[in-house]
Amino acid sequence: MAYTMTPTPAGPVGSQYCVCKVELSICGQNLLDRDVTSKSDPFCVLFMEVNGKWVELDRTETAVNNLNPAFAKKFIIDYHFEEVQKLKFALFDQDKSSMQLYEHDFLGEFSCTLGTIVSSKKITRTLLLGNGKPAGKGMITIAAQELSDNRVITLSMAGRKLDKKDLFGKSDPFLEFYKPSDDGKWMLVHRTEVIKYTLDPVWKPFTVPLVSLCDGDMEKLIKVVCYDYDSDGGHDFIGEFQTSVARLCEAQDASPLELECINPKKQKKKKNYKNSGIIIVKSCKITRDFSFLDYILGGCQLMFTVGIDFTASNGNPQEPSSLHYINPLGTNEYLSAIWAVGQIIQDYDSDKMFPALGFGAQLPPDWKVSHEFAINFNPRNPFCSGVEGIVQAYSACLPHIRFYGPTNFSPIINHVARFAAQATQQETASQYFILLIITDGVISDMDETRHAVVQASKLPMSIIIVGVGNADFAAMEFLDGDSRLLHSYTGEEAVRDIVQFVPFRNFRNVPKETLAKAVLAELPQQVVQYFKHQNLPPINSEPA
Repeated sequence: MAYTMTPTPAGPVGSQYCVCKVELSICGQNLLDRDVTSKSDPFCVLFMEVNGKWVELDRTETAVNNLNPAFAKKFIIDYHFEEVQKLKFALFDQDKSSMQLYEHDFLGEFSCTLGTIVSSKKITRTLLLGNGKPAGKGMITIAAQELSDNRVITLSMAGRKLDKKDLFGKSDPFLEFYKPSDDGKWMLVHRTEVIKYTLDPVWKPFTVPLVSLCDGDMEKLIKVVCYDYDSDGGHDFIGEFQTSVARLCEAQDASPLELECINPKKQKKKKNYKNSGIIIVKSCKITRDFSFLDYILGGCQLMFTVGIDFTASNGNPQEPSSLHYINPLGTNEYLSAIWAVGQIIQDYDSDKMFPALGFGAQLPPDWKVSHEFAINFNPRNPFCSGVEGIVQAYSACLPHIRFYGPTNFSPIINHVARFAAQATQQETASQYFILLIITDGVISDMDETRHAVVQASKLPMSIIIVGVGNADFAAMEFLDGDSRLLHSYTGEEAVRDIVQFVPFRNFRNVPKETLAKAVLAELPQQVVQYFKHQNLPPINSEPA
């Protein structure tokens, strides 16, 4: 996009990019009992099929001594309308503290698509063993809820003078929050941590989606139950109360809300029974947890720039062995990468004008080396119209430049960073910059590049690097701070990971959509992470 300093209205975003978050609640019934002296301690693991293989997405907590567990931990999945998302729910009996699933006893599994669950809202199915036979009378119930309401509630809770339940000490209290389900039963939403040896606990603040807690209805009754934790799973009931989110919101930092914790059995038996302690709502705040789509629909533009490596190591573009050689089908790895990424990003840019820059070549007429030149040879207007425009400018410039060197990334990174820095002056979530660098190899200016990336991590900017050819790309992996954050040569740490590297060779024989997905996988969270870090809501957002 032409770099403007005023927000441009967003064009319509195609429905294929509208990803909803779906929350799945899991219950088990009549699970197999694998423990000799007690009941099974089940937990559920969620897998999704990716390229024909099951990949673990998440797992619930473990329910101690329970063959009919209702898990508090919810699975939250992005629901893509355009994809068949195959899911598998596998239940295990926890035997050790190991994360390895083969260390635990298998209790059965169930597979289906996310679409099946969503269209039914709630399904109950038989659990199967590995041989396809039923796992005893074991059943699984999966309930789906769309998390389209992006409000979240943060609660800070404490207790005072709770009933003492342990013979040789004080209680170990924890809270459970429930909401009424459609069938009239109470459904577990959240469980706090256990605070040991106290009748005056202070729990850590926690945040849950408002939809989870009360279906987004502030007046709906919710139930809070206080228990004394026992390691055998037989937790002792201390007391409970019913309230609503609207009532909880009366709590302010200066004036907490106090609610009596009641044990109905004690209340009936004892005439002078007052309560089983006080639960204190220290604070209750409702905010919005904005998604990538919220920012896009709010008018944020993705500003796309391409940087192309024209160093001599690519080979003479006239020779079929060159990485820049355009084959009879009219393509090469550089063009494939431009198409794969550009085709998706261009949907998020209203005027579809993209700067395309080259580096590492000698330019006419004086044949000086340049590390940031417009491939259309118009430095005042390096913009190409759409991905097709980039492709045309690339093909047209090849005969007119001499491949040279070295491979310097920092000038192009700093070039885009200058525009990203200007965009921050608006103090709105209106522009985010994406630099796609396509290169065949080893970076010559590693120190300067590291420094440029660390500085760019403070800006609304991400860098995608696609490595073409068969070179050693260890340096690129180093820039992609997936395992640890990148440091500049000065020792300064990147504020966030903004580099995504993929080697093109891993995608030569797969559909082009696969490369796009891999390359853009981290981008939505990078966009959200930046704007949240700056406390910038989407431009057209409503207050919570």
